[in-house]
Amino acid sequence: MQKMKSILMLVLWLTSGITLAQVGQQRVDAKETASLDAEREKHALQVLAKLTEKVIVSAADAMPADKYGFAPTDGEFKGVRTFGQMVKHLSATNYILAAAALGEEPPADSGDELGPEAVRTKDEILRYLKGSFAYLDKAIEAIGQKTALVRSSPISPLKSTEATRLALVVESLVHAFDHYGQMVEYLRMNGVVPPASRP
Repeated sequence: MQKMKSILMLVLWLTSGITLAQVGQQRVDAKETASLDAEREKHALQVLAKLTEKVIVSAADAMPADKYGFAPTDGEFKGVRTFGQMVKHLSATNYILAAAALGEEPPADSGDELGPEAVRTKDEILRYLKGSFAYLDKAIEAIGQKTALVRSSPISPLKSTEATRLALVVESLVHAFDHYGQMVEYLRMNGVVPPASRP
């Protein structure tokens, strides 16, 4: 009986050592897996950013120039932005968050998320929008760089200790899609089917 207990204790001791070694290896593997692969993250965000740019730019382009001053009036829409103001706001936010991700000052004309006063026509707003996505692409390209600092942004809910390039870019894309939903409503209120919804 004593011999059986000793063998059982030896087997338990050996298997616990093997189990602990495996758990330790799993922790190391999980830690390595949990760390971000900057190239994969960049690629995934580039795909999402291009999709976002495509649907938003096509929606902005689909709105007739004479409707860029449109804002809904039926219902509770007092004080909402016009279509053109919304696209400028979306663009300015892209510039501001991308600048923070790059550790740079935002463009002076991005203002308080309103965009430049001088940008007024459909063509000017579309150029500003496309430029904002190009700047966001630059921020995505910087993901994984350790040399450039990341700044916090006064328009971001992320505190300075929480702001990362990845988080600021994701925040910009989330914000853009929030406004895309509003753009779709404005388009449909004007009898325009958004290009992304067309067969």
